Amino acid sequence: MSIGKFYGGIGALIWSPKIERYLLLRRSALKDYGAGAWECVTGRVDQGEGFEEALHREVMEELGVKVEVMALLGTTHFYRGAPAPENELIGVVFLCTLDDPDSIRLSPEHSAVRWMSAAEVRETLDANDPTTSWARRLIARGEIVRKLVSHELANYYQTAGVETG
Repeated sequence: MSIGKFYGGIGALIWSPKIERYLLLRRSALKDYGAGAWECVTGRVDQGEGFEEALHREVMEELGVKVEVMALLGTTHFYRGAPAPENELIGVVFLCTLDDPDSIRLSPEHSAVRWMSAAEVRETLDANDPTTSWARRLIARGEIVRKLVSHELANYYQTAGVETG
């Protein structure tokens, strides 16, 4: 396969320790891709921007809040539509924390917000529905990673960041 161009993206799965729930957002009906789907904060990396910088910018744009990075949750590779180079995206997904779940302001990019436990996600989101299976997988992974991440590692990411420069 030849070297090509693709978009960089981020995902921010946000956990509130205060209420022990994950934040899910419903994509606006006006979105060009995935309208109505439940997701975490997502967005593209702008030219000249790193993944962590994009994470904080996207969270601020979509929710109006600052989050703390707890851990790297994983990477993703998918096509926003037909599998063509102009639709290809690779991304990094972060597990983040937000202490005050009532502080978010929903942007026009989303039509609804829900804080859900992992059990509620399993009951509510269909694993066979492509519009909800990604969110289910992220939250399942988030449950495992949250339990494995030490307090020291989470503090390190919060003070040093994840970018290696």
